[in-house]
Amino acid sequence: MKIQEIKKMATSMGIKTGKMKKAEMIRAIQATEGNFPCFQTSAGFCDQAGCCWRPDCMTTH
Repeated sequence: MKIQEIKKMATSMGIKTGKMKKAEMIRAIQATEGNFPCFQTSAGFCDQAGCCWRPDCMTTH
């Protein structure tokens, strides 16, 4: 997902993105949704198979 789409999603959820980087925005979205804010913190292992961010997260390791 492109940064503009992520920023739009975050803003629609009431998250003030300011100068947040992509990973910070995604973690804020995860937390707002009530999920564990773990984007790009898994060190290559993820047991959250249903997470919509998983493909992007796992390709960055």
